[in-house]
Amino acid sequence: MKYILSIDAGTTSSRSIIFDKDGTQIGISQYEFTQIFPKEGWVEHNPNEIWETQKKAITECISKCRIKISEIGAIGITNQRETTVIWDRKTGEPVYNAIVWQDRRTAYICNALIEKNLDKKFEEKTGLIIDSYFSGTKIKWILDSIPSIRKKAENGELAFGTIDTWLIWKMTNGRFHVTDVTNASRTLLFNIHTLEWDNELLNELNIPKNILPKVISSSEVVGNTSKDIFGIEIPISGIAGDQHAALFGQLCINEGDIKNTYGTGCFCIMNTGNKIVKSKNKMLSTIAWKIDNKVTYAIEGGVFVAGALVQWLRDKLKIIKKASEIEELATSVDDNGGITFLPSLSGLGAPYWNPEATGAIIGITRGTESGHIALAALESIALRTREIIIEMEKDAGIKFKSFKVDGGASENNLLMQIQSNFLKKIVIRPKITETTALGAAFFAGLAIGFWPSIDSLKSIWKKDISFSPKKDKNIDRIIKLWNQRIK
Repeated sequence: MKYILSIDAGTTSSRSIIFDKDGTQIGISQYEFTQIFPKEGWVEHNPNEIWETQKKAITECISKCRIKISEIGAIGITNQRETTVIWDRKTGEPVYNAIVWQDRRTAYICNALIEKNLDKKFEEKTGLIIDSYFSGTKIKWILDSIPSIRKKAENGELAFGTIDTWLIWKMTNGRFHVTDVTNASRTLLFNIHTLEWDNELLNELNIPKNILPKVISSSEVVGNTSKDIFGIEIPISGIAGDQHAALFGQLCINEGDIKNTYGTGCFCIMNTGNKIVKSKNKMLSTIAWKIDNKVTYAIEGGVFVAGALVQWLRDKLKIIKKASEIEELATSVDDNGGITFLPSLSGLGAPYWNPEATGAIIGITRGTESGHIALAALESIALRTREIIIEMEKDAGIKFKSFKVDGGASENNLLMQIQSNFLKKIVIRPKITETTALGAAFFAGLAIGFWPSIDSLKSIWKKDISFSPKKDKNIDRIIKLWNQRIK
């Protein structure tokens, strides 16, 4: 066993990354898949396209690395969370497109639950706020929308899963229908105290229990891939939602450790050890991971649109041709020209939880240039993150001096400097920014003895660069305008 294969099933692309025992990235392959927007506020993916692009990425990655497939010790999976797939157990065909975590179509279901005063019950049991972000109301919507599907579900003919569950089903030809505690804890259906699917919550949403996967730990051998998929059987031994995997990949293994991932969205998550910290500031209580029967908890705040904002500037506004051009365009101006960019293209997450919120660019004049809009867009990602950090500090009862960052957009030095300036904190970027995939590899490797212990991982994490806050007379003005305009 020389390598671990990480499957990083993201929101916009399927990626495969191979790591060696030193945590060095040996190779990577990535394929984007189609983003489907049937109506305003609706976001879907084709589950079969996710599987096909993932399979292609795995095959290409192994080929590019010029390694023998038999040298891969295990597979770890990390995935976009909350995205909901329901498929036919016999045919393996999805009954509907995957409804993506960003999708807001179930806001009316959430409002009805809140009107019935069920929000406290859901929050107490799941650690979550009732919001269309989570899987539970997406499942209900699919079952309610097509009567024949509900009947099939009640007869035990259908299976639900988040993307990890779907990929494991495909890789094992339907032999395993499982998820891990981290993904289960994001469904609005899983009791994070008892670590079981909650019958009372299932009844409230009218979801039959028989469609749900078996819940396992984040680091254990699930089973082997089918021989006809990759030519040999490979153990699948690590599963975690993307933010949980990134927290572990950053080795935030002690209570109070914190990281922020800059991907399609922005997700800040803090390790709270063996206790569930109930947020007073609309953060989420969640499970960080479960290893060797021991559960670690976390609190989290999410920004739904971060890297997706840069994609929007590229694909819709067309002011850049490649995402990487945003930094150059933003530095073409001295300041944001009085622009505030409200990035609520998919509602607003923590601490607002407003699914109906839409985006806005405020402060435009005849002097406004594309550079001003680009800079204000980057500032908006940092400002939304700042809001979450402030609330998290209140919940934790500590002031963070620094925090670790990862994800594709963390490679943007300008954004990281802006973040440091707005937070007045040191921002630390590791040498390996693929920490989500690395975390999945760590979970998989620990389960098969590829790495003997969590302690043995500590030599792998290395700092690349720190960003220290710089004084800028504009910062207070920008924050003041932001606070006025977001209200």
